[in-house]
Amino acid sequence: MKKLIIGTFLVLMGNIVQAQDCPNLIGPVDGATNIPVDTSITWENIPGVTGYVISLGTAPNGTDIVNQRAVGSVTTYDPPLGLPENTEIFVTITLFFLNLPDITCPSQSFTTGDVTTPPLCTTIRSPLDGTTNVNSASNISWNYAPTATGYRVSMGTSPNGTDVANNVDVGNTLTYNPPADLPASTLLYITITPYNENGAANLCTETTFTTGAAATLPNCTSLITPADGAINVPLTPFLEWNPVPGATGYRLSIGTSPFDQDILENAVFDTNSTFVIDFEPNRTFFVTITPFNAAGEAIGCTQETFSTILGCGPYFDAVTGELVFLNPEIDFPDEVGICLNNGGTTFTSTDVAEGYRWYKIETGGSETLISTSSEVELSELGEYRYEAFNTAAQSGNTVECPTSKNFNVVVSEAPRISTVLVTEQVSGLRLETIVQGVGSYEFALDDINGPYQDSNIFTNVPAGSYTVYVRDKGGCGTDEERVEQDLTLEGFPKFFTPNGDGVNDFWQYIPPVATGEINVSTITIYDRYGKLLAQISPSSRGWDGMVNGRLLPASDYWFKAISLENREIKGNFSLKR
Repeated sequence: MKKLIIGTFLVLMGNIVQAQDCPNLIGPVDGATNIPVDTSITWENIPGVTGYVISLGTAPNGTDIVNQRAVGSVTTYDPPLGLPENTEIFVTITLFFLNLPDITCPSQSFTTGDVTTPPLCTTIRSPLDGTTNVNSASNISWNYAPTATGYRVSMGTSPNGTDVANNVDVGNTLTYNPPADLPASTLLYITITPYNENGAANLCTETTFTTGAAATLPNCTSLITPADGAINVPLTPFLEWNPVPGATGYRLSIGTSPFDQDILENAVFDTNSTFVIDFEPNRTFFVTITPFNAAGEAIGCTQETFSTILGCGPYFDAVTGELVFLNPEIDFPDEVGICLNNGGTTFTSTDVAEGYRWYKIETGGSETLISTSSEVELSELGEYRYEAFNTAAQSGNTVECPTSKNFNVVVSEAPRISTVLVTEQVSGLRLETIVQGVGSYEFALDDINGPYQDSNIFTNVPAGSYTVYVRDKGGCGTDEERVEQDLTLEGFPKFFTPNGDGVNDFWQYIPPVATGEINVSTITIYDRYGKLLAQISPSSRGWDGMVNGRLLPASDYWFKAISLENREIKGNFSLKR
């Protein structure tokens, strides 16, 4: 499975989601070739995913073949019109969640093969052969004929007749909407002929159906209450929708996801309202209402939603289109230290919330409340629980929405800097602070007010002198150390001035004064991007700041030297003009 990282962590309803798997294609597999155009697309099942949405296109993330088709929880999809031949097809799977943002996975692809024969005939899906009393406003639909790229429709009032539709080319679609209502109370004969670039299907079977008396399908309706997208809906709501002229009844389906009808499934009502008992709190519900009459059902009625909230969410915000939580977000460390020999230590929450509670977790798991403000004074080691909460007035009640986390209190003391180790590297200085003491410490450079970091190592620091600050996170104290950077590193000057005045015009290794012995073999010089500029011998005059007769600008440059003991020495220096 592919891993799609969606954050270091997301805290949602007390659950921590660290990463989400994306499914691999099972058939055809990613990169497959010569795939039939009528293939089914299958992918791995991912536990915890509410449903899948699939897109197919001729480019990565493309939707020109299939655009964001929701398929529910199944992991197989049959493209309704097949696929184009000799084409690389990109498959994009989107993971649908009710309580998390959707996740669009990286596209995978396969390539279809060549089609060399005409398609076979298709079968009529609606109206079925021999059906009677068919609504005269009905459309004609049929099943996909593998390899077909288009269809022709003939329909008449006699066998092989074409007086209603004369070999109409409807293109690559599976429905035909006659430009006018079909003749009422009439036996009709229909033939669907698939075709592709290799020719048309041969001798397709004619089917028949009989229309009923003239009638009109009802239109769709919409919710009055709760309105589409409504929130804070009571748990026993009164559902009402707009009445539709000519409708004799309504089919009502309600589900807890766009793919389910687990509350009501096509329940029939002869009025435009009903009570629904005991909805779940904190859920979004998906509603479809389809009016019908003797002519049939309304066509293309859309799904609507509303959300209940007797609790803390998530609920759907129709304005932003996002899920909203009433629980506060909290940010408190897993561990804090209290100062030795200093009584209690006060900690203050910076989280935005209506109320706060702090608990001491006793042996055996019981809890003792020790503070109800944003501040708490801690003087004992052990495990604690911090809780922040908001409140909401709902249906005459006040609901509390808390967020909490456990943390540990440990011993802490003022830090004591033993030393600061300074290492020169090509990218600058590396400062490592060695600290003594028991505590949770943080580190800053050159400013006692920070910013502070948890790491005791600073890298890529420009050459110079610095003050390192170390402080205890629990407020037990601060220590500092001044770092004075030497002008040379093992005999390598920190700068030179090649201006032709005869002073310091060359950059070169300087042997130790005590011995006068040259203890390096080769020296190479680079610019800040690692490009090799020069290689000099330690016994030469040195580098004059030029490359191929061209003066290089004043800047910082880097060197690497190899000692006679085969030790690598790295550092940097400045060219000044």
